[in-house]
Amino acid sequence: MLGGLTAVPPLSMDMYLPALPEVTDALSAPAATVQLTLTACLAGMALGQLVVGPMSDRWGRRRPLLGGMLVYIVATAICAVAPGVELLVAFRLLQGLAGAAGIVIARAVVRDLYDGVDMARFFSTLMLISGVAPIVAPLVGGQVLRFTDWRGIFVVLTAIGIALTALVWRRLPETLTPERRQSGGGGEALRTMRGLLGDRIFAGYTFAGGFAFAALFAYISASPFVVQEIYGASPQTFSLLFGVNSVGLILVGQINGKILVGRVRLDRVLGVGLAVITLAAGALLLLTTGVFGDAREVGLVPVAAGLFVLMSAMGITLPNTNALALLRTPHAAGSASALLGTSSFLVGAVASPLVGIAGEHTAVPMAVVQLSCALLAVACFLALCRPWTTRNEPGGTEGAARTEETGRMEDTGRTEDTGRTEGAGH
Repeated sequence: MLGGLTAVPPLSMDMYLPALPEVTDALSAPAATVQLTLTACLAGMALGQLVVGPMSDRWGRRRPLLGGMLVYIVATAICAVAPGVELLVAFRLLQGLAGAAGIVIARAVVRDLYDGVDMARFFSTLMLISGVAPIVAPLVGGQVLRFTDWRGIFVVLTAIGIALTALVWRRLPETLTPERRQSGGGGEALRTMRGLLGDRIFAGYTFAGGFAFAALFAYISASPFVVQEIYGASPQTFSLLFGVNSVGLILVGQINGKILVGRVRLDRVLGVGLAVITLAAGALLLLTTGVFGDAREVGLVPVAAGLFVLMSAMGITLPNTNALALLRTPHAAGSASALLGTSSFLVGAVASPLVGIAGEHTAVPMAVVQLSCALLAVACFLALCRPWTTRNEPGGTEGAARTEETGRMEDTGRTEDTGRTEGAGH
């Protein structure tokens, strides 16, 4: 169920991609305007998390989630009958704002129910579903277009929203008890977020994960023209490579959850993931700048191998940044989840257009953006998280809490009677 909620954003974005040319013709709109329907949905998902996360800390998880899903259903249904592109853009924005409830509250529910290595394992399981969704979504969208027009895609998304909402209504209990909820309005929510960002270690994991996600966004944005336009591969070859890379991410994510978590410190696993991403991005930069000869003569195979390694390393990077960040925030899991999601979406949205800054005939901008994001992620991890100072228990959870004179949290502890990590200094 939580996996389905985390799949709502990629389904909403990627099922719609095969229909973009048809929407342009059907609504007699410029291609640039139709592209705004994607931008609006992405922006809505980024900003919606900042609203829904604090709401879930105050009112519990069920009510904001059900409310968001109901709005998502209505907005998606209106998209299906939108007479013009302007209305479509507006309700795609609302669709993104409401759909953000699924992904942000799913992470908060995981934090409510699990702790330490169990939470890290669960995030790796969610990675399995969120990794499959971008592969399946365009295929489903293409099949829907064989039987109906672009509006049918929004009908299918509406049906998915209805099914998920019914499942949540019947099967998802409230996971945030009243005594653990926060009081206060918008001002209190802002103070909570400011306090979270004031926690150096939480900020380090958040920014490291955001920049790693931006490297992933750069791959998604640039790979179609890099593989097809520069190296001359067919659309079928591109689809195959995209699927193989996604399978690599999924498999490494499962290795992380089933084998590494609980046996190796999460910080060490994360450090290895960031190092591999950085090395793969550096190799791609050397390949695309012609250090080993003309970039086209090098061929697609080495570049595809570099992209596969980079994507696969995301399977041990993204779930562990989420787990390590949320370990510090049992008191405000909704707000913390919102900051994690929003930072990733916003940094990714900024990085994506940069991959095409030098045109469609060079892959250098993609490699430069990926290497820059990887180096920034490593810098945030080392400078802010300082993993060499963290004490870990044998089970892989963070060590005991201690309060510094500044009042900031410097370690995360687990109380013996509840088994839950409690952050100090808030």
